[in-house]
Amino acid sequence: MSELLYSVGDDSYTGARAAHIISQIAALKNKDDEHVYYLAKSAIADVKSATREVMSLQELGVKLYELGDIDRAYSYLSIALGNAVECNASMRMLQTSLALPVIGAAHRTELERGRHRLYMVLGGMAVMMIVLGILLLVLRREMRRMKLLQQHLEGANSIKEMYMSQLLNLCTIYMDKLNQFCKIAERKISTGHTDDLYRMTKSGKFVEEQSREFYDTFDKAFLHIYPDFVEQVNALLKPDERIELRDGELLNTDLRILAFMRLGVDESTRIAQVLNYSVNTIYSYRNRLKNRAVNRENFENDIMKIGAIS
Repeated sequence: MSELLYSVGDDSYTGARAAHIISQIAALKNKDDEHVYYLAKSAIADVKSATREVMSLQELGVKLYELGDIDRAYSYLSIALGNAVECNASMRMLQTSLALPVIGAAHRTELERGRHRLYMVLGGMAVMMIVLGILLLVLRREMRRMKLLQQHLEGANSIKEMYMSQLLNLCTIYMDKLNQFCKIAERKISTGHTDDLYRMTKSGKFVEEQSREFYDTFDKAFLHIYPDFVEQVNALLKPDERIELRDGELLNTDLRILAFMRLGVDESTRIAQVLNYSVNTIYSYRNRLKNRAVNRENFENDIMKIGAIS
């Protein structure tokens, strides 16, 4: 059969008819691929030979519809109907017009499905854009938080270095004072003025001077770490119970006790040793401070949150 088609030429009117006959034979043998192939060959030959009263393009459209190719089936049948109208082929117009509404409806359904798929894709893309926007906002906020955390850490390192410097300075001062006291004690004992040495130690003047120097160094170092500590503490106290410092005071006894607690020195015995008070005195101070607080139960926990990195 292919030899026959070759002999008559596949772009002539006779070739179109031959290809159409071969397609019908393929259809009887249930060979869909060959059926479609030769119908297409026949339709192409019709176009090349300028034949308008076509059958092959019409049948090709119907067959493609049966095979599920709705778009091309609708397109081919529309062209076939237009050709039939132009050449006034009433039979072809009737056949095509009977098949075209069904295929047109299927084509519209397919277009509608395509639109639904497009809307779903657009909706999915919109959701993805929203999610992406949220992720970008979260990422930006996390980057800002990390930057602030880095700045806090850099500040903490600087404060740590300063605090170590202050601590070394304080230790140096005490070692010097201890050496001076040892020399004074040695001189008093060697000259027999033990009574003077006794009066010096009994009066407590030496300890008082050292305590004042310690308080001054500690207050400056602590307020360098927590510059708004006094304001933060007062915010936790009742308005009429807030702490007021005297002129020249950096911290008082109440604030120093809270400062040691903020530094993690929570045991009253340790605070008493450092501040040179009795343990009962420290307990009394702590209880009075709790009674002055807006939230008594959580007061000490709130003190620990002052200056914390969030």
